[in-house]
Amino acid sequence: MKLSLGFSPCPNDTFIFDALVNKRIDTEGLEFDVQMEDVETLNNKAFNAELDITKLSYHAFAYMTENYQLLRSGSALGKNCGPILIAKNNISHLTSHILNLQIAIPGKYTTANFLLSIAFPEAKNKTELVFSEIENAVLSGKVDAGVIIHENRFTYESKGLKKIIDLGEFWETKTGLPIPLGGIAIRMNLPSELKLKVENLIRKSIEYAFANPEASKEYVRCHSQEMKASVIQSHINLYVNSYSLNLGEVGERAVKELYSIAKQNGIIPEISENIFVS
Repeated sequence: MKLSLGFSPCPNDTFIFDALVNKRIDTEGLEFDVQMEDVETLNNKAFNAELDITKLSYHAFAYMTENYQLLRSGSALGKNCGPILIAKNNISHLTSHILNLQIAIPGKYTTANFLLSIAFPEAKNKTELVFSEIENAVLSGKVDAGVIIHENRFTYESKGLKKIIDLGEFWETKTGLPIPLGGIAIRMNLPSELKLKVENLIRKSIEYAFANPEASKEYVRCHSQEMKASVIQSHINLYVNSYSLNLGEVGERAVKELYSIAKQNGIIPEISENIFVS
């Protein structure tokens, strides 16, 4: 059986899925048609229900619970790994200094934009850009500030950009929980046994990657050629962890808290309580 599978070319995703898509583990009769896209493109594909299994932003998932459920493996969740609001010059994080800025975001439905909306609900002047273009847009003056994600956490300071606020730290201070960035969703209408099999295979793929760190290096590198090896490794270390193997009780609580706060603030619609595969 072949299933369509979407994930990003970022090192954390290629590290997670290498063993699965390159059959370093037994895929138990399943094959995968891989589509690699940036996270907001994946979000939009999921809105159109184009993929059987896909990485997406936890924020975006709230709008597609009729078609998808969440898996407990494959997530990007943790502490000190959230998006950062940056600018060319030092700017105070006081709301009065933020609300009139033109801010680049990596997509309307990204968790990065969700956190920005929670921290600064009055900040409405937003420009959507591909995440990799945001640093240069700030440097060139195209926008006043930008919310950066992924490997840009490791590069913005070397380009002379300044942190206004770490939105991940904002979340952690507010909730005491890890920040849910991205998860893996699977079509609701697939058989339960198949959904659980995919969840288990993704977990096995991560376990293989942890146990055999050299095995995935070529696959990861070929999709991140512009990155230094040290940045690639830092990216993996930051975003692939125990929550990626299994969300567990704390991880699930963090995801549900994200949606609870979002509903309270009118950011997302009411959603089903049954969001995880069981």
